[in-house]
Amino acid sequence: MSVAPVVRPSGWAESRPLRLISRIGTFCLVELQKLRHDRTELVTRAIQPVLWLVIFGQTFSRIRAIPTGNVPYLDYLAPGIIAQSALFVAIFYGIQIIWERDAGILTKLLVTPSPRSALVAGKAFAAGVRTISQAVVVLIVAALLGVSLTWNPLKLLAVLVVVVLGAAFFSCLSMTIAGLVLRRDRLMGIGQAITMPLFFASNALYPVSLMPGWLRAVSHINPLTYEVSALRGLLIGQPTTYWLDFTVLIVAAIAGICAASALLGRLAR
Repeated sequence: MSVAPVVRPSGWAESRPLRLISRIGTFCLVELQKLRHDRTELVTRAIQPVLWLVIFGQTFSRIRAIPTGNVPYLDYLAPGIIAQSALFVAIFYGIQIIWERDAGILTKLLVTPSPRSALVAGKAFAAGVRTISQAVVVLIVAALLGVSLTWNPLKLLAVLVVVVLGAAFFSCLSMTIAGLVLRRDRLMGIGQAITMPLFFASNALYPVSLMPGWLRAVSHINPLTYEVSALRGLLIGQPTTYWLDFTVLIVAAIAGICAASALLGRLAR
């Protein structure tokens, strides 16, 4: 007696990616809802990048210590400060996941049918959305200081995409470190140790051409360099290779999600 083959409903395969995207969006919204309990966080975190732009930017614009060609230094600096704000928010994101482990929340999330990659991606993109508010603040302050920025809606939308991708990678890097060290104090120490090297080993403050050879080599493998290059191209029209910038950011974000997902189980043990 022959058995009729099981026919899967049409659209079954297509529903899996849609289901994954839906779960990522759900985890992202859960993360963002935490801001309702402490909305001052958005304001306090924006203070540091604004101070960098107002004090450091205007001071170095006056002394003309860093050659940036025909571009005023304040214009050159503004995209770098936007990328910096994303880095500074995201690099300590792993502390939150360790806190969730200690509170028993992470264990409950891991027993849901959602894949670990959806949980990590949701947190990563939530970190990116949080940095958008800081990017908007920096853009407003830069405009008030006379920085010549584009107001093309499509380019501004691309700026938000770049900021989200950059923050997603660095938050995943933080969660990966959390999966290795397992403790908040260790993560805080490592985060503080790598934040400024990542920042200074990029083109956020000065052109790559001014760096010594060894630092230039480091900057070429630093995703922050490509984030800043994309932001400068979009906001002030500096020449850049967009396909390379976006490819590096997308690949870095995907690799970060995979690495953090692989180590997430160690936190729940």
